[in-house]
Amino acid sequence: MAAIQEYKCPCCGGAIAFDSALQKMKCPFCDTEFEMETLASYDSELQKEQADDMKWETDAGEEWQDGEADGLNSYVCRSCGGEIACDSNTAAASCPFCGNPVVMMGRFSGTLKPNYVIPFKLDKKAAKAALKRHYDGKRLLPKVFKDQNHINEVKGVYVPFWLFDADADVDMRYKATKVRVWSDSKYNYTETSFFAVSRGGSIGFERVPVDGSVKMPDDLMESIEPFDFSEMVDFQTAYLAGFMADKYDVDAEQSAERANERIRQSVEDAFKATVTGYETVTKETGSIQLQNGKVKYALLPVWILNTTWNGENYLFAMNGQTGKMVGDLPLDKAAYKKWLFGLTGIISTVIFAASYLIWLL
Repeated sequence: MAAIQEYKCPCCGGAIAFDSALQKMKCPFCDTEFEMETLASYDSELQKEQADDMKWETDAGEEWQDGEADGLNSYVCRSCGGEIACDSNTAAASCPFCGNPVVMMGRFSGTLKPNYVIPFKLDKKAAKAALKRHYDGKRLLPKVFKDQNHINEVKGVYVPFWLFDADADVDMRYKATKVRVWSDSKYNYTETSFFAVSRGGSIGFERVPVDGSVKMPDDLMESIEPFDFSEMVDFQTAYLAGFMADKYDVDAEQSAERANERIRQSVEDAFKATVTGYETVTKETGSIQLQNGKVKYALLPVWILNTTWNGENYLFAMNGQTGKMVGDLPLDKAAYKKWLFGLTGIISTVIFAASYLIWLL
């Protein structure tokens, strides 16, 4: 069995967890609160502990075949003795028997330790309320969905992110056009002028986030941005108590390609926005040279919600710091057809009215 860490209340012995509202550790049994600084030494103390050496020679049951146990890990809860099973990337969880929050310390050994963490500011109750608000105003959402959909799981997860910093030296070249139209008594004239436009300069990027978890879709994680990085603090495992946490399984080098895509798109949008006064603007060539590139590793708070309706599963994600909620919703096909036919009718009426005015003229 591997080592786990539980944070115990020195007053009553109960398991304590991070309270997102207080931004402190709190005991749910005696309501004692603890500053995060008082628990900073727990991690270093745990490293000094040695596991008991109590070996048994047994031959009970069959052995695992090659590959069958890959990625499986088990831990013993120090509060109730129950076994906690999880995959190789889980770094924090709760005991399924007594509910005590635990942190798998071994999960951070052999890999990079996170530099920073943004603590949860919103709890599970806020996540459920945000999901209900997410339904509001959706005219094409089936009316029975709000009442009949069942929330299967709500879990707060610290998702591993790589944060990329860099300065970009940029050279861009565009082809642009201007169009002039005039007429005389005989003809209508159109003159198109072509221009070669160049732009160059520098732009800085700080903390471009790319999630380092295979399980988390990039588009879902990017949709709950932005995070307020001014509230980011130095990493302590105590912040993980009471939440799930994954270590990265996509390293910084693998994530660099995604960071480059985000930086490239931002650069192109920013520089193209400076080319004004033309009818059309088309990029011809461009060069982006990154300087002073640095990468940091952080855990960012995300609430994951799974719901079921009509046999279909729907996944939602909420920023655990800002409350921004995203996720797919079912479509009321009957309402969509009515909306589409109504829109088509309006367009047809406008076209008919325009044609009638032209005929009158």
